[in-house]
Amino acid sequence: MTRNDADWRPTAAPEALRRRAAMLAELRAFFAEREVLEVETPLLSAETTLDVHLESPGTELEAPGFPKRRLYLQTSPELAMKRLLAAGSGSIYQVCKAFRGGERGRWHNPEFTILEWYRVGWDQHRLMREVVSLIETLLAGSRRLETAMYMSYADLMQRHAGVDPRDAPTRTLRRTLERSSSRQDADGLDRDDLLSRLFVLEVEPRLEPDRVTVVFDYPASQAAMARLGAADPRTAERFEAFVGGIELANGYGELGDPVEQRERLERDLMLRRKRRRPLPPMPSRFLAALDAGLPYCAGVALGFDRLLGLDLDARRIDELIAFPVERA
Repeated sequence: MTRNDADWRPTAAPEALRRRAAMLAELRAFFAEREVLEVETPLLSAETTLDVHLESPGTELEAPGFPKRRLYLQTSPELAMKRLLAAGSGSIYQVCKAFRGGERGRWHNPEFTILEWYRVGWDQHRLMREVVSLIETLLAGSRRLETAMYMSYADLMQRHAGVDPRDAPTRTLRRTLERSSSRQDADGLDRDDLLSRLFVLEVEPRLEPDRVTVVFDYPASQAAMARLGAADPRTAERFEAFVGGIELANGYGELGDPVEQRERLERDLMLRRKRRRPLPPMPSRFLAALDAGLPYCAGVALGFDRLLGLDLDARRIDELIAFPVERA
């Protein structure tokens, strides 16, 4: 059989597809018990993220009564879900496909399944505990997890990389990366790139494989849509949840100030222009929703395929999805 003859076949085994379906049912039961409303928002939209580290695939769409225009496949449902929150939806969740250009690897496929939810009236710490509860519930049949650990980003960086991310000079971060076990070249990296590389190289490999570790209070510069830390404005209300070195979830205490959010988005556009990246339009409907009033809330996005991979002890995402991009 030639390679092309096999391309029609799924890469995931039937057992993996059955477990995916069962886990989705368990997930929905988790939120139904807590009376969180399931919603759907468009995967194609005229608005998308301006984050310089993410690329939204786009398409030109024309239909009767609809002028030809560029629409974007969403990297997450965040912008539209926040419009629902501003319209009074209350706490909501969504399971859907998300799309990110230029991402392909062991745990990356350009099209993947995301779970995103928002809790009205909650701060990041309360949402962290619910994230842990969901992960532990969905993995209960396959993994015995130790008690979850909650640690600040600064504490972990000081412990494992030997730098305080809040005030270490950029030259110190560059020197630390160059002298790390990987001996990485730090030329051309800005402060956030240096911090991210150090975290990936020095912190993530040391996270325990049988425990959910929640890392909170990331640097303010790494949380474009999060509130600044009340106790320390050098930090933001951002957290991530890991099992071992696998990042599962990324959450925020959501920024509701429309003026501050617009300023941050304008900085993102300037950075995209400087790096010669595509320039999507300013998300005007999202900003109008913030003008109308986003309720105090916290939100989080979780990579469903990665969670399924931990449940099945998979080696890569191709074992978990029927048709990865090469066979789509």
